[in-house]
Amino acid sequence: MNAQTKFLAEAAAPTFDGEARAKFASSYPEDPHKLHHALAQSELLTLEALASLGEALPETSVEYNRGDLPIGIDGKPGASGLTIGETIRGVENANSWAVLKNIEQQPDYAALLASLLDEIRPEIEAKTGPMLMTQGFIFVSSPNAVTPYHFDPEHNILLQLVGSKVMTQFPAGHNRYAPDTLHESYHTGGARELVWNDDLLRGGHEFALESGEAVYVPVMAPHFVRNGPTPSISLSITWRSEWSYAEADARAFNAALRRFGLTPKAPGRWPTSNRGKAYATRILRRLGYRA
Repeated sequence: MNAQTKFLAEAAAPTFDGEARAKFASSYPEDPHKLHHALAQSELLTLEALASLGEALPETSVEYNRGDLPIGIDGKPGASGLTIGETIRGVENANSWAVLKNIEQQPDYAALLASLLDEIRPEIEAKTGPMLMTQGFIFVSSPNAVTPYHFDPEHNILLQLVGSKVMTQFPAGHNRYAPDTLHESYHTGGARELVWNDDLLRGGHEFALESGEAVYVPVMAPHFVRNGPTPSISLSITWRSEWSYAEADARAFNAALRRFGLTPKAPGRWPTSNRGKAYATRILRRLGYRA
């Protein structure tokens, strides 16, 4: 029996039960919330399997850094000096965190991602339409490792599989926690890391996660993560929506307006469509203009 067959056999019971799906449906897409999950341990999710996955993925699909980082950093953090295989196999003592990106590039992990998202597809598509650009990310972290303050463009459910961590989230779209200019920079090719100061902490909401728990992260919600006292494995299942793409393109249009000395209004959060600025950006791109 191969790893995919074993996963499918173990996944006969749903990962998200009726209560979890109902909670997700009532909160999606704007309200962060915790869920319970029953993702079975699988040969696909052992440290050895993940180390092998990291070694098989393209270099652009793996990222691993020192774990003893501050909450706020300027640009990408420095490398740890280890390979991805060494980082994951020795995660207990590696003082690192690693992320395996776009795990759906490997067929077994594509099946895992698809099965999980299919469970909540009706709740997602009832609110934000078809799921677009579905992607999976696996995080392997040393004890007490910190993932610095940043935001991401996807709708995201982070499932805690092994160990514990605390994710601190901040209101999505709020200029205090991620200024409009940083959104615009990101959506025109800039970094996702955000400027941190300790005064921001009072506006954060802590989500403590143990194995069997998950948290939903809205599009572009700033957050940082602090790992617990033992090694951690987490899985992010993510998707884009037409709304998330429109919000991104509206930000890009605002960046263009700002280059002309204007102070544009920020895009609205869901259910505001932001289609006008988004369509303008898409037309400019077809004409060959940078936006």
